[in-house]
Amino acid sequence: MSTIWIKQADVVTLDANGTILRGVDILIENKRIKHIGTVPENTQANEVIDAAGYVALPGFFNAHCHSPMTFERGWAEDLPFPRWLNEKIWVAESALTPDDVYWGAALAACEMIRCGTVGYNDHYFYMDQVAEVVEASGLKAMLAWCTFGIGDDKEIGPGADKQLAFSWEWNNSANGRIHTSLGPHSPYVCPPDFLKRVIVLAGQHDLPIHLHVAESQQQVDNSRERYGQTPVEHLNTLGLFDHHTIAAHCLALTENDRAILADKGVYIPRTPITYMKLAMPVRTPVTVLHESGITRVALGSDGPASNADMDMLAVIRQQVLLEKYSQENPEALPGDMALRMATQIGAQALGFTESGVLAEGRPADLILIDFNRPHLRPRHDLIANMVHSAKGADITHVIVDGQLLMRDRELLTLDEKQILREAEQRAFRMVRQDMSRVREYQD
Repeated sequence: MSTIWIKQADVVTLDANGTILRGVDILIENKRIKHIGTVPENTQANEVIDAAGYVALPGFFNAHCHSPMTFERGWAEDLPFPRWLNEKIWVAESALTPDDVYWGAALAACEMIRCGTVGYNDHYFYMDQVAEVVEASGLKAMLAWCTFGIGDDKEIGPGADKQLAFSWEWNNSANGRIHTSLGPHSPYVCPPDFLKRVIVLAGQHDLPIHLHVAESQQQVDNSRERYGQTPVEHLNTLGLFDHHTIAAHCLALTENDRAILADKGVYIPRTPITYMKLAMPVRTPVTVLHESGITRVALGSDGPASNADMDMLAVIRQQVLLEKYSQENPEALPGDMALRMATQIGAQALGFTESGVLAEGRPADLILIDFNRPHLRPRHDLIANMVHSAKGADITHVIVDGQLLMRDRELLTLDEKQILREAEQRAFRMVRQDMSRVREYQD
């Protein structure tokens, strides 16, 4: 039996009451938290961590990302979204190999662990390679192989049928740490008949669906011209929201769209750094989503090609600042709301429904943050310090299902030096190859 004893930590539980405990112990046995509070002195533990001056927090769940896009970090800068996608991203991805995806995902896994992520929702290509990274790293994940449904010559990797098959072959693997979903790219790329196939498969195999929805007003306008409906209305008519759905972005929504998404219980990950970096207008702020009864709003990093990093603490801070500024309301997204979006709501979106709260009996998915640092003192308000002051580099320990993935800032499950070397060499090689545009973004 594996036992970890964390001593004298301040604990931000993120329970229903927002309980914060000061200077208490946490005892982890196997995959779960056994005790929070006072642990009997005669307890025997495989690992003892002195956490005085540290804060324990549920680990972050990145609800929408494209982790292997670490290869394109810094490759597509200072461009508007259509040019960023057409001239750089979809061109570079035409040269992707399965090995590229493996090493790009491995690089992302190192970064995510260092920044306190314990689980992530990935939507990309060659996801069997990403699954191997997840299995080795100890992280949790929901994985979707991105499909376009516009002809096998436009897909990356094998044809759409084999890509969809990945989802049910890998579901609940790695001792339950890997969940899968179906990954049609979006309603502006995928034809209705293809989306109908995906919906049927989701029902047959009880799989979630993860896609991009309503990223711009132009997409909404074009959808109305093409289908006589907004993207949300179109997907609802097809029956897509009758399944567990993660609809990334949803930046431009009508009142009826919001009513549909609230009624169907759709999860909406927001990736604020991408929006600001690519100058994408957020026409439907999180505050409006909440006021419309949409409570399942999570946070994600998006891909490193647009965000540039995968630090969820940076995402949390940016979302809060963006909301307050855009709404001209300093009370927007108050208290620990953004932390809950980045932990328990993201965990629920990925199907890890017990995670995101530190309580006895819950999964041991947690992080330790070193508050013995100048920018985290004084400790008037631990929540405010975490939301507005903490950085990924302040995280010292990461535990997933009771397994230490990082101890005192040392990665334990991945060979970081090899990954740094191999990933950069392959990224340079990928963008030097002959590349061609395999599809074109048109709102």
